[in-house]
Amino acid sequence: MNSTRKCKDCLTGGGNGDRPAPYPGPRCATHNRLVKKERREVAHDKRVQTVYGLEPGEYQQLYLFQGGRCPGCLRATGTGKKKLATDHDHITGEVRGLLCSTCNQIVGHLRDDPEAFRRFARYLEDPPRRRMRVSKGPDQDGN
Repeated sequence: MNSTRKCKDCLTGGGNGDRPAPYPGPRCATHNRLVKKERREVAHDKRVQTVYGLEPGEYQQLYLFQGGRCPGCLRATGTGKKKLATDHDHITGEVRGLLCSTCNQIVGHLRDDPEAFRRFARYLEDPPRRRMRVSKGPDQDGN
């Protein structure tokens, strides 16, 4: 019986609706994917409104304002299955921006403390072992 059902979206879109429609609606595979994607978008927008107090569409505006990338690593775009996380101040609740999950975890582990980030940057730029070797001199560390 399913093989005789026609996709309602193919029919209303001007097509002849001859594609099989085994999915609810009834819909063909292509239109079923589009409907599911739209539902996920609506659910995500509702969630960020409820949890973070963003206005409708504000997540997308912020995403575009950031250039469509995580401002921490500048690599992640959030265009795959996993969107960029809504980063917020845990004390005030203020939304700061959108981060990839890795950068968001780094911010959380450093307790939202800007000074901790500065210390960590100094650590990366001038690691203790390098300083130790320089203070010993080249012939005192066994080389």
